[in-house]
Amino acid sequence: MVEQEEGAQQNQLNRSMKRRHLFMLSLGGVIGTGLFLNAGFTIHQAGVGGSLVGYIFGGIILYLVMVCLGELAVYMPVTGSFQTYASKFISPSAGFALGWMYFIGSATTAGVEFTAAGILMKRWFPDVSVWIWCAVFIALLFFLNALTTKGFAEAEYWFAGIKVIAVIFFLIIGFAAIFGAIPLADRPAPFLKNLAPSGLFPSGFVILFTTMMNVIFSYQGSELIGIAAGESEEPHKNIPRAIRNVLFRIIIFYLASIIILSAIFPAKELGILESPFVKLMDLAGIPFAPDIMNFVILTAILSVGNSCIYASTRLLWAMAGDGMAPKLFGTLTKRKVPFAALVFTMIFSLLSLLTSVVAADTVFVLLMAIAGISVTISWIGIAFSQLMFRRKYIQAGGKVEDLQYKVRFYPLIPIVCIVSCISLLVFLAFDPTQLVGLLVGIGFLAVCYLSYYFKNKKQDGDRHRWWTF
Repeated sequence: MVEQEEGAQQNQLNRSMKRRHLFMLSLGGVIGTGLFLNAGFTIHQAGVGGSLVGYIFGGIILYLVMVCLGELAVYMPVTGSFQTYASKFISPSAGFALGWMYFIGSATTAGVEFTAAGILMKRWFPDVSVWIWCAVFIALLFFLNALTTKGFAEAEYWFAGIKVIAVIFFLIIGFAAIFGAIPLADRPAPFLKNLAPSGLFPSGFVILFTTMMNVIFSYQGSELIGIAAGESEEPHKNIPRAIRNVLFRIIIFYLASIIILSAIFPAKELGILESPFVKLMDLAGIPFAPDIMNFVILTAILSVGNSCIYASTRLLWAMAGDGMAPKLFGTLTKRKVPFAALVFTMIFSLLSLLTSVVAADTVFVLLMAIAGISVTISWIGIAFSQLMFRRKYIQAGGKVEDLQYKVRFYPLIPIVCIVSCISLLVFLAFDPTQLVGLLVGIGFLAVCYLSYYFKNKKQDGDRHRWWTF
């Protein structure tokens, strides 16, 4: 049985993540710079109609991914998550390629978030160098992750909580401002005149396809539920509950924010705003609005960095257990923390910071290109793993009704998910600014897959051992 095969590895980590931690992890995963900074840019490019269609379409894809991940994670709640599923149900080569691509994308993103956090601190401390604040935040998040899994979970719980409260506050202020309950400084109450049909698609419908990766970027992070499943209490109960809230939170936070911002600001005006939420509070006369927003965005960035560190560390630990990474990364401290994997993740993140300075036109650009599509490819891997899992499960004599959480309308849902994600990547080929990243990402994936395949093909059928030290 699959549970027996994974039992020895799974039990090495403590199941100390409670339901509230898992819920806030999934909730906070989609509330970050994608909402606070990129929502206005998306409206500027695609208009209110294009933005709503894009976020709805992206939300449907995300929901399909989460349903597929839910069936796998409930049946096999392991820390390796989609990397382990790909190895077992597709092929070890696929798991190796998917795991390392997601690790590099996630660890690189953490380094970028540290830099962004340091830049935000310049507002309050203009004379302090950015690298000093980067060091402070790195030390803080490293300490939280090095203590226990519960330390990470508690930090992410409060990070996500601050973001949720802030978004709810902005929604209330925004709706009140639209209908004149809160006066705006430089304009009368807009009501719904900016939502006229003539402004729904100001740049046409085609522009929507080139902005979809911006939407997917906003939604990335929810797949961390799968990685956290190996350290959560009662995953068979808590994972389905977290997944059921995915679509609901997207409708409330993203779609409501798009409507409010579009109703108050013309699309052209949003294009020049650093953060439309800051502008909204300024017009509404909210005291210290820029500082409040700066703090919220800082919290969102640290939350993303915290999640990326956790995901990268656990994924590296799981790959070490499968022989796909140095076995040193598979060791645990007395507190059941993969400390060696954590240290390597932090070092890799620091290297991405250095390359942004000493090799901005080479290595850093390469890493960011890989990070840009790693989530989309991971989503394809999740859906394809579920497709293959269900097939092998039935062939082995398993009954679908015995699954505690299952994908309905199989195989339609995973197939639609795979086709949709592939279409997003195809759209990138028609955008010169994103084509390079697409080619680099696919090239890296192919190199990982082929190198693992041919390496193990020479080792007399040993399909799992890759590292020899």
